[in-house]
Order: sequence, then structure tokens, then C-alpha cells
Amino acid sequence: MAAAKNRPSELRELKTEELTQKLAVLTEEQFRLEFRRATEALSNPLQLRTIRRDIARIQTILKERASA
Repeated sequence: MAAAKNRPSELRELKTEELTQKLAVLTEEQFRLEFRRATEALSNPLQLRTIRRDIARIQTILKERASA
């Protein structure tokens, strides 16, 4: 699955349940890429960076909603 860069404005439009589901998918994808990186060379190593940043964006939005 290709990691698409998620804009914060697009993510804020999603419901909390959708964000939680998206976070789970990205976390699983990050785990798989980290595992593959340990065993072989990745075709696109920058994909890990984009996934990590997308996870951080989603966690930030979820934290904002929890504190509001």
C-alpha cells in the first residue's frame, strides 16, 4: 500500500473512529516496513518518514479532540 501524504485539514474532516482506524493501518504498515528494512533494502526508504509523520499528525488531532 502506498503511503499518501495526509494534510491536517483533510484529517480534521474525518470522524474520530475513522482517524483511529487510519492510525491502526499506518502503525501496522510502519511495523511491516521496519521489519522489511531490517531484512532487506527498501525500494523507497522515504516511505517510512511519511508514514511516521502521518502517524504523528493523526495522534496530534486525536489529542486535540480529547482535550477539547
